[in-house]
Amino acid sequence: MPVVLTDLHEGVRTITLNRPDRMNAMNGDLLAAVAGAFADANMDDATRAIVFTGAGAAFCAGDDLKDHRQPETRAEAEALVKVLQDCTRHMVLGEKVVVGAINGWAVGGGFEWAINCDLPIWSEQARAFFPEMDWGLFVTGAVTALLPAIVGLVKAREMLMLGEKYDAWALHEAGVAWRVVPPDRLLPAAQDVAARLAAKPQATLRDLKRVTNEAAFAGIERALERETEACVRSFLDPETTARVRHFTS
Repeated sequence: MPVVLTDLHEGVRTITLNRPDRMNAMNGDLLAAVAGAFADANMDDATRAIVFTGAGAAFCAGDDLKDHRQPETRAEAEALVKVLQDCTRHMVLGEKVVVGAINGWAVGGGFEWAINCDLPIWSEQARAFFPEMDWGLFVTGAVTALLPAIVGLVKAREMLMLGEKYDAWALHEAGVAWRVVPPDRLLPAAQDVAARLAAKPQATLRDLKRVTNEAAFAGIERALERETEACVRSFLDPETTARVRHFTS
């Protein structure tokens, strides 16, 4: 089975992470498939809005510890981080509006993807946190620009530095979750919003996404570049390597 499923219905493309037995955790195949799915959706004239969700009980549990391989060279680290940042570029800087349907745990990179959605709808059962600091790793996904703009600088530092766990209602209060709905209403709610967006004049909708992002997140490209540099350094830090080996052993 493919690690990412795509379906197009009446202008709404649904992109579904499809590793439910691993809580849709990230490995090389998943990252490449997500980047490809969003790139294809943005280039497809028949796709007018996107729903992004996960199969099973989780949205995305972050890095797959079972498949994890710590980069040993700068080239390996740069290649890994590039794919991560490409996913965000296709989601945030791509033309099509992305409605998130966050259906369970969103951890690390999975939390970043939830934040990358333009209109994120969260299940009442969803939870999220950033574990990167405990590993000695650096976040990606432009969250160093997106989170302070959404929740304020001090709250963003709390979320990124302390690794606290948040439920959907706390994220709604902070402005990270747009809506919170019962689990059985999550996908229908996301698809309904996407259908409404698909019915809008597309050129104007694309411009509105671009202009509001440029106004709210003026430093997003710089953030992606800085995150890449910091993330590569963290991968190559001996202390990080020791901490990751402890977590994965």
